Amino acid sequence: MSAKAFKQPPALRTFSSAFVIIWLIVAAFPFLWTLWGSFKIELDFFSKADWRSALTGARTILEHGSSFTGDGYQGAWVQEEFWKAVLNTAIVCFFTVAISLTFGTLGGYALSRSTYRYTFWLLIIALIFRAMPPITLVAGYLLPFFEWNLWGILPTTIIVLVAINQPFTLWMLHSFFQKIPKELDESAKVDGCTQFQAFRHVIIPVMWPGVITTGLFSFLLAYNDFAVTSMLLSKENQTMVPKIASFLGTTQTEGNVMFAVAAVVSATAPLFILVMFFQRQIVSGLTQGAVKG
Repeated sequence: MSAKAFKQPPALRTFSSAFVIIWLIVAAFPFLWTLWGSFKIELDFFSKADWRSALTGARTILEHGSSFTGDGYQGAWVQEEFWKAVLNTAIVCFFTVAISLTFGTLGGYALSRSTYRYTFWLLIIALIFRAMPPITLVAGYLLPFFEWNLWGILPTTIIVLVAINQPFTLWMLHSFFQKIPKELDESAKVDGCTQFQAFRHVIIPVMWPGVITTGLFSFLLAYNDFAVTSMLLSKENQTMVPKIASFLGTTQTEGNVMFAVAAVVSATAPLFILVMFFQRQIVSGLTQGAVKG
């Protein structure tokens, strides 16, 4: 079939292009507006008298001699020590993803190759566990954590996040492994590999896009979590999202709300960079449907 048969009518092509542009503007506007406002003072960005003050920065110019100021970032990162929350978030995310992927990869592979009937029921139980509200699961951990004096520290939060996240990684990786022909395992064994060597040297390289995709979703769960981290971490060990919420809880002090605005930009920007960096692997992992031998 010729390429002309797939050519869109000019009107449809124009409409599609306009729709995509409008959608991108609408989707990006909240972040761009927050980014712009993070360099203003509170009286400009949250002006009730004239919304144009957020654009012109009239009061920001009067106070700082420029229409932009970095006071919000300095207050958040230096005065309120937001960098500690960033470090705590990095630690929680790293160990949550590492542990979830390790158990999820091994478990997903084992279940995808298992011929026992209980495999299906294990996956159903995992699905039910994942469907439960996280706050319900957190409540069950509170009593032993308090009794054993483990509340408020990062390891306990990592344990709970892994427990909540593990069913998701197990299901997702299990579905990816099922799409890989078992003939690859058998061929590797014929060549002298053990089951684990076949898994490590043959299956994992083929599965890499799926592992990255699953890892990214696990990272986002830990990175954006509020319910678990706010209940299980002390004020000294807060991650970024609870820390931002604490800024909003002190709005009676002028300027503190701008700490939250600056912190939101600081927390959101890495996500854009991460998704852009791994976009090919994400698309490959999500669309992985078959493997050619």
